[in-house]
Amino acid sequence: MYHNPVMLEDCIRGLNINPDGVYADVTFGGGGHSRAILERLTTGHLYAFDQDEDAAHNAFDDPRFTFIPQNFKYFKNFIQLYHGGPIDGVIADLGVSSYQFDTPEKGFSTRFDGVLDMRMSQSTPNDAATIINTYSLEELTHILDEYGEVQQARLVASDIVMTREAEPIETTTQLKEAVKSHLPHGKENKVLAQIFQALRIEVNQELDALTAFLSQCPDTLKSGGRIVVMSYHSLEDRLVKNFFKTGNAEGKEEKDFFGNPLTPYRIITRKPIVPSEEEVEGNSRARSAKLRIAERK
Repeated sequence: MYHNPVMLEDCIRGLNINPDGVYADVTFGGGGHSRAILERLTTGHLYAFDQDEDAAHNAFDDPRFTFIPQNFKYFKNFIQLYHGGPIDGVIADLGVSSYQFDTPEKGFSTRFDGVLDMRMSQSTPNDAATIINTYSLEELTHILDEYGEVQQARLVASDIVMTREAEPIETTTQLKEAVKSHLPHGKENKVLAQIFQALRIEVNQELDALTAFLSQCPDTLKSGGRIVVMSYHSLEDRLVKNFFKTGNAEGKEEKDFFGNPLTPYRIITRKPIVPSEEEVEGNSRARSAKLRIAERK
């Protein structure tokens, strides 16, 4: 069962949809954003990307719709292949879909016992179990610290390494057992979520894919075209903010001969849009969402 996307109306408003325009939803998932975009198109067209094989089951039978079963890091190539020129807008919702969280065998959720998979696509070479059981202490420490912002990351990694020496860690329950001494009372779920997030980002190389996607957008958007991105943790949000502000991942500002900042975008949201209290009450996963919108100059 798919739930409504977070801040759906804000996202769609941010796209500033032209009914005969061409748009891309690069994180199709359950199709919530795509459905809302199609409702506003007349002669326009929508291209939807998703690397998860299950997402293809949600594709619409609509002549205005094309489903592309690919990671959004290949965004520019496939838009050129299918459309041939720049488009009017693109949306990316970087969260894991409710369906993925609620499917135990995908291993994304701390709530279920399931295999440590966490791959968005089954063609991804390493699953989470491979990383947990083969990465060195230093590598595990790095991903827990960098991608999960886990406190005492080295101690957590040490306990994982010690546990796997006795027996491979292959399920979410085994992983939770291995790190239980580092779960503060009352904050167990938060710390587990950070550990799982770190693994998921590493498995799917999410930050590399996001960087590739964002770097391709200026060439793929028309002048006046909109980019709408919703992120769920600080690493993603920082990348989006830097690209919108400067056109690069580092946030390094370049200037023209007259000292004016060189950036491909006019920023629409000076500060990110966040969900209302009512939305967070109805959907706890919305709590960390931040929405940023920019327009191609």
